[in-house]
Parts: sequence; C-alpha cells; structure tokens
Amino acid sequence: MSETANSVVIVGAGLAGAKTAQALRDRGFDAAITLIGQESLLPYERPPLSKGYLQGQSSFADATVHPAPWYAEHGIDLRLDTRVTALHRASREVELNGAERLGYDRLVLATGSTPRRLTVPGADAEAVHYLRTRADSDALRDTFGAGRRLVVIGGGWIGLEAAAAARAAGTAVTVVESAPLPLLAVLGPEVAQVLTALHREQGVELRLAASTVEIMTAEGRASGVRLADGETLAADAVLVGIGAAPDTALAQAAGLQVDNGVLVDAALRSSDPDVYAVGDIANQLHPTLGVRVRVEHWAAALNQPTAAAAAIMGEGGAGYSALPYFFSDQYDLGMEYLGHVPAGSASKLVVRGDLQAREFVAFWLDAGNRILAVMNVNVWDVVDAVRPLILAGQAVQPLQLADPSVAYSELA
Repeated sequence: MSETANSVVIVGAGLAGAKTAQALRDRGFDAAITLIGQESLLPYERPPLSKGYLQGQSSFADATVHPAPWYAEHGIDLRLDTRVTALHRASREVELNGAERLGYDRLVLATGSTPRRLTVPGADAEAVHYLRTRADSDALRDTFGAGRRLVVIGGGWIGLEAAAAARAAGTAVTVVESAPLPLLAVLGPEVAQVLTALHREQGVELRLAASTVEIMTAEGRASGVRLADGETLAADAVLVGIGAAPDTALAQAAGLQVDNGVLVDAALRSSDPDVYAVGDIANQLHPTLGVRVRVEHWAAALNQPTAAAAAIMGEGGAGYSALPYFFSDQYDLGMEYLGHVPAGSASKLVVRGDLQAREFVAFWLDAGNRILAVMNVNVWDVVDAVRPLILAGQAVQPLQLADPSVAYSELA
C-alpha cells in the first residue's frame, strides 16, 4: 500500500462503488474507507431493474451487493442519503451537502450515468417514466397490466427489455425508434432484424424511423404520444429510454479532464493522480484494445474496481484489460455480447447457426478478418471459447468461423 494512501473516499454507492470498497479490503487495505451515495438504499445492481425485478421474478434483496452488516463488519463508513456537492482537489477534500468537508488521500468517482431527458412539450408530465433507480422500476411496473397501454420512446436495450417485461404482464406496448430498426447502430441490420421480429411476434407495435414531437396530456398526466408524421399513440404511461449520459458534473467542475466521461488511463487513474474513476463514467484508455472505451454495462462496474484498488495500493500491473461484456434477456431470447466494435468502423458479419430460429453466434470482423466482437443468442458456452480469438488479434477464415463443425480452438 502506498504510504500516503491512509484514506479512500468513494463517491457513488452503486455496484462500482461497493465493489471498489470490497476490492480494497480484499487486497488488505486496512485504512479508512468512506462510501457515499445519494440514494437511501444499500448499494445494488441495476440490470434487474429492467429484467427480473421489473418482471416480478426476483426480489430487490437479490440485487443488493452486500447485506447491511457487511459494511460495518469491514469497516466501511457507508453514508447514504448524502450528496457530494464539490471536489476540492487542492486540499483533497469532498464537500458533503454543501457543508461538511471530508478529507481523502485517494478519491474514487463511481457516480454512474443519468438517463438522457426528452425535450418535447409534455415531457415533464405525470406518468412519463425513466428507468435508472429502484423507485423508477417500481413506478414503471405499477403501470403494467391487461388493458393498459405503454409507449416506449427509444428502442435500445433498456427500452426493449422494458417492453418485454410489460408484454409479459399483458400490457399493450408500442416502441418508437428513430432508426430504421431497434439497435441498428449496435448490431447492424441482420441481427437487429432478429430482435425486431421477436418483439413483433410478441405483440409489440413498432414505429420505426419515427420521432416524437409531443407527449400529449390530460389534466397534467401523459395520455399519448404524437409523432412527427402526425400519428398519435394513446398511452396510459410513457417510458423514455433514449440513452444515458455519464454523470461527470463533479469531475468537470473540479477541473479533471472530461470527454464522454472522465478520461482515465489503463489503471483507471484520472488526470489527477489521486483521483480514480470506475464504472459508467470511466472513459478508459484500454490496454488491450488500444483505444478509449467507456462501457455502461454491469461487467465494467463489477470488475473495474479490482484494477483501481490495485493501483491505489501501488501494485502496478496492466490495469483493467477485460473485454467489454453485456447480456440481455427478452422473452425466450437470452444473449451475451463480448468485444468492442468502434463506432463507424467498417466491420462485416459472420453468422454460425440459424438467424431465423434465433439460435446463432454472430461475429463482427474487421477488414483483416480479425474478430472484433461476438454475440451468442440462445447458444451457450461461447464467450470463454471466443475470448482468446479476440485477444489474439489474428485473422480467421470466415467460412471456418461460420461452420459449427469447426471448434473455436481450431481457429486460433
């Protein structure tokens, strides 16, 4: 442990913050750790909010990172219902609720992201929902049921998972997406069409290449959505799922380097060597991929803290080098995605399996036939087998890659 690291303050008591505290203790850090969160709830994971918890299939307790006694048992000063209003880097202090100041030797920012807000008339009406917290998930689930109508604005992962949960509860659902297909920018047309067909089969109405110009209201409550082409969609509730933005307000005000997140090195260290960032807000210079990557997914919040804790304790190493990973469950479709396809990059798709049957593995290759990313749909035990191929950065034969009879180990 560094001689000067006698206290660590972690701002943000979500999964990334709680795992940073745990990683420090697991590595033998025995000095003061303070974990600060704005919510009144124990730190919890967010994927269930649009998956099992939203569907009523899992309890909220299942989503909590640690039970309440764990924090006291491990000497973690957990401060909930507490807002950090300023960072004072010169004096190495954080300001709490605009008053109390708390000193630190190392600071970890784990402030996550916030939903992007819809800016059209009526967007602030009652029954317009976002999905980020437990309260959000509870409120959205209360709108579900037979005879009720939900309009989802945004056909990304959150929007589609929420649509699936709503349909499972008998809710009539319409998804409004500005692109020609949901998730088109992420998956490309062939795979995006698979999810499009799935939702249509489940009774979801889709309005594609469409934009929302107004949330219609009645007595201050959302009653529908008006599209740019003049169509109106009746609704008892509206979910806005148009993406999220990293919560970098504190970092920016404190003069840290910020650009689509807090800029950090491989070890998650910011432009101030005493300040680290993990989770959604960390725009990392990835040591394996060689480019900056910011990942708004569970795996980064879960695993980046181990690398940050190692760096705080002066252990060195390569930093956080895991490939981006995420998963989704919608109806009877389960999928995993591993890797990174840079936005706007020229990539080609190779499919092993049956797209129409929704049992396949999709690979995205660069111009040199190197695998950039893989997505397995209702086919399992793929990620660990393909990870070495992505990391090796070696060209593969597309025909062999598409052939289920060729083992992944034979492609290396």
